Amino acid sequence: MAPWIVFFPGIGLLINIIFGGMILERGKWGEKIVGSIASLASGLAFVVAVLLAISLQGHPEGQIVTLTDWITIGDLSIPWAFQVDTLSVVMMLVVSGVGTLIHIYAIGYMHEDVRHNGDPNRFRRFFVFMNLFIAAMMILVSGDNYMMLFVGWEGVGLCSYLLIGFWYEKGKDGIGNAMAAKKAMITNRIGDFGFLLAAFSIFWTFGTFNFHSIFEKAPEVAAQNPEALLFITLCMLIGVTGKSAQLPLYVWLPDAMAGPTPVSALIHAATMVTAGVYLIARSAELYVLVPTAQTVVTLVGAATALFAATIAVGQFDIKKVLAYSTISQLGFMVAAVGMGAFVAGMFHLVTHAFFKALLFLSAGSVIQGLERGHHHVAHDPRLKKHVKGHGHEFDPQDMRNMGGLRSQMKITFWVYLIGAIALTGIPPLAGFWSKDEILAEANHLNLTAYILLTLAAIFTAFYMARQVLMVFFGKARTPAADHAQESPLVMTVPLMVLAALTVLGGALNLPFMGFHNLTLWLEQTLEGVVKEGEFVVLVALLSTGLTLVAFGLAWWLYNPRRYEEFWGAPAARRADDPLRSYIGPVFDTLKNKYWVDELYWTVILNPYISLSRFLADVIDWQFWHDWFHDKAIVGSYNMLTRLLAVRFDLGGIDAFFNGLARLVQRFAGLLRRVQTGYVRNYALMIFVGVVVILGYLLLR
Repeated sequence: MAPWIVFFPGIGLLINIIFGGMILERGKWGEKIVGSIASLASGLAFVVAVLLAISLQGHPEGQIVTLTDWITIGDLSIPWAFQVDTLSVVMMLVVSGVGTLIHIYAIGYMHEDVRHNGDPNRFRRFFVFMNLFIAAMMILVSGDNYMMLFVGWEGVGLCSYLLIGFWYEKGKDGIGNAMAAKKAMITNRIGDFGFLLAAFSIFWTFGTFNFHSIFEKAPEVAAQNPEALLFITLCMLIGVTGKSAQLPLYVWLPDAMAGPTPVSALIHAATMVTAGVYLIARSAELYVLVPTAQTVVTLVGAATALFAATIAVGQFDIKKVLAYSTISQLGFMVAAVGMGAFVAGMFHLVTHAFFKALLFLSAGSVIQGLERGHHHVAHDPRLKKHVKGHGHEFDPQDMRNMGGLRSQMKITFWVYLIGAIALTGIPPLAGFWSKDEILAEANHLNLTAYILLTLAAIFTAFYMARQVLMVFFGKARTPAADHAQESPLVMTVPLMVLAALTVLGGALNLPFMGFHNLTLWLEQTLEGVVKEGEFVVLVALLSTGLTLVAFGLAWWLYNPRRYEEFWGAPAARRADDPLRSYIGPVFDTLKNKYWVDELYWTVILNPYISLSRFLADVIDWQFWHDWFHDKAIVGSYNMLTRLLAVRFDLGGIDAFFNGLARLVQRFAGLLRRVQTGYVRNYALMIFVGVVVILGYLLLR
């Protein structure tokens, strides 16, 4: 049954590749059919995941399902096999479950997006890519060896590239979508290089890629060659910093928001970016043997959590705020698994998938609501003069163009509020239980990480309160916001389901859940490395109290009356943001993301590009093309051909055959003289010939 977790999405994408074009000719119904096929494929994968989870009730140790032998070279044998255990099934359920809801939502979203961008043929392409992603992600989480995991790892990276650049001809903030896709691809390739180094080192050290065999030998290797395990685990961390957007390779994720919003929700928030967390959790039995690597992973995650949370404070793009929030929350997960709190990290992975998918999809609802309002304004002669809003070109993702949307988009407002409260960690929503479990573990295991993560939680509460107040409260700041429209049911129903999961998701790891408790569930796979999670009341009270303080500060700065006074001030005296009025240079630093992108361009990319151009000119053109190719190769070839043409061809071959022809010609000239035309001469020659032959015979 396990292979069907991959086959169903594969079948869905094949149907849409082959028949999708014909189906789309039916118009809007064609779009619904194409989207339904893709959604059904993902939904069937979810059904398989549920059945696999049920099958583990009687066999919690899991099973290996071998489909075929994949690679066999000498003693190396790598099967294409699926590992069905509690860890992989958790990921399967999250990917396929959340993925199915996002597929359904995307039917409505992409109808508007495709209509707005004027290319209906891309509707099919979008769902083909989405099904391909689900299939690749299932390979990643279900493989029983590092090579199969790497295939899925690269597959989801390809899908990310294709979907970030889905509208490749467009761009925003001076960055083209195609460039954003390339940035994501190249940055992840740097991380993938680390993963490959780890994989090669694993084979060199253990002689296999199989998880079970590696983990069996790991204690012996740790005792005899600890440096090898340290190298392997740190190289894995490089891969994690790329795929899960951690310092220093996080820079691709904010620009990945160029893709359609369902992509941001599924790939760049809920599932693909958590692959690095899954990799560390899957390799838990290696990391627990290398405390140095655990410390490095923990500090990278905690530092990323705080760093990204501060940047989110200075952003105005509704999706960019959520993008930096995602980087920050991934930092929480990485720090957790780095500390050895694998259950806490996986618990936060699950709850984060619920509320961050909810937030991104709700943001997509807001964006399209504003686009519909903007379209209405643009076609209303009475309102057309206001189409550009407050003196700048209208951007439906800029929170400064919003305000007052809670009255226009009631469903979107309430589900967004639920997601925001969950993200900030207010009880009893899911984010409270998972985030505070990480903080409790950090308080016990790593004080530095605890301080960094607590500060990150404070900033999280502030920027989410700021966002909710700017988007939904006060008065509409543009005619588009004033005429925004709620999204259709095909989009709002998945939002309500995700909101319910966000409210109830914390129950997954409550002690009274028995075997269904996530700690006991994962203990079956991570036996010997799972630590019993604890709920520390003091830590929970402190984090909740600090969160409420951050809420209060955000309300003081962005409450509707104060913000309307700020917005109503003359532009010449008005800062970009109320917070900027108090911390101008600091806010500019946050708004410009600490100028890290500019730093990378100056220190790495520009020198690299200059070196590349120099090598292209000096080595490629001047040396290789102009000298080596044109002179050394072409010149030598011409000299050789002239030598062969003059000496060998003309002087040798031609002379031989010309001489042979002349010899034949001369011999023919001699024979021609005996051809006189007189019969008596021929008779004489015959007589002489007969005499000669007889004489020869007699004398012999």
